[in-house]
Amino acid sequence: MTNKPPSEPESSQRSALGFDEFIAILVAFTTIGAILFWSLSRRDSSWNFNGLLSPSSTPSPSVQPNQVLPSLNPKLEPNVVPKTVLPYSPPEAVVEPKTPSLPTNSAPPSRVVLPSAQVIPTQSPQSQTPVPSSAVLESSIKVSLPLVTPAKQKSIIPPPIAFNDVPNNFWGRRFIDVLSSRSILKGFPDYSFRPNQPVNRAEFATIVQKAFDQEPSKSAIAFEDVPTKFWATPAIDEAISAGFLKGYPKKTFKPQQNISRVQVLVALVSGLNLKAPTSPNQILSVYKDAKDIPPYAISKIAAATTNGLVVNYPNPQILAPNKVASRAEVAAMIHQALVKRGKLEAISSPSIVRRRSPQQVSRSASPEISRTPKVKLSPEASPQR
Repeated sequence: MTNKPPSEPESSQRSALGFDEFIAILVAFTTIGAILFWSLSRRDSSWNFNGLLSPSSTPSPSVQPNQVLPSLNPKLEPNVVPKTVLPYSPPEAVVEPKTPSLPTNSAPPSRVVLPSAQVIPTQSPQSQTPVPSSAVLESSIKVSLPLVTPAKQKSIIPPPIAFNDVPNNFWGRRFIDVLSSRSILKGFPDYSFRPNQPVNRAEFATIVQKAFDQEPSKSAIAFEDVPTKFWATPAIDEAISAGFLKGYPKKTFKPQQNISRVQVLVALVSGLNLKAPTSPNQILSVYKDAKDIPPYAISKIAAATTNGLVVNYPNPQILAPNKVASRAEVAAMIHQALVKRGKLEAISSPSIVRRRSPQQVSRSASPEISRTPKVKLSPEASPQR
């Protein structure tokens, strides 16, 4: 046998790719793709290799799981409040509109407090449309200021009571009407007034209480003839403490006693604190029956005459001081006292004794100068000689 050189080995036939090789290739490509994706997402950040190589440089902060990475173009998050919108209402966010000027020819109204408008922007400053201040002022004025000036308040005084026994031509009708409309005087259940009926002291105290609101200045007196539960006890106490009436000796008041005309005038002068004139006798000379005036009442009656409280019917020159006062006469004198206090307007009546100055009284008392009557009467009344 001849020795033959060894033959070249035959190339082995290529086998199929195995499972392990496929897994290795997939892991390699996945790793490469993750690196490329991370590098592309980090393209906005600078690659600072010097910081990685230099141990003295400040290390970059680590990225936390919940940390939001900053971006080049920050956007306004829904939960982030813009700097132009405050979470509360500061003083500079409250706008108070000025009060518009009113016409000068009208009376200035009372100070108007306009409601403050709180401005909280809900849009961006560029897109927000400002509201004209004139519209806000106009709406506030319409709510706060009246459009029409209210008319003058009407009188709340009711009409007088039409009493069936007080005719229209009765001399004291006007005095009665004024007092009855103000509930100072009242009638009886049968719609009568009974103008000529006498007035006792208890009834007069009640009328005084309703007519005058003067503050009491004295303490009440416990009268022995005025029971505590008497219907006129409060009125008597007020009339006594205000100085209109006085009692009698032994702590008696005599409430059922009829009051005279002179007592009515003395009570009104005392309650109103009217001063006595310097020449009472000269003033009282206007009355033909001046001698019938009690001595204690001379100065008081002179003061009543000077201040226009005396009302005499049918003759102004007849005072009749000791006559029992009727309801109509009390109404007339109470009316004149309220006129003196400025609570009622004066009315014209021929029964009112007009006020005269001392010069007029002296001239009328001199027979050499004039013989005119001593009472100044209205044109409707004829003087009596």
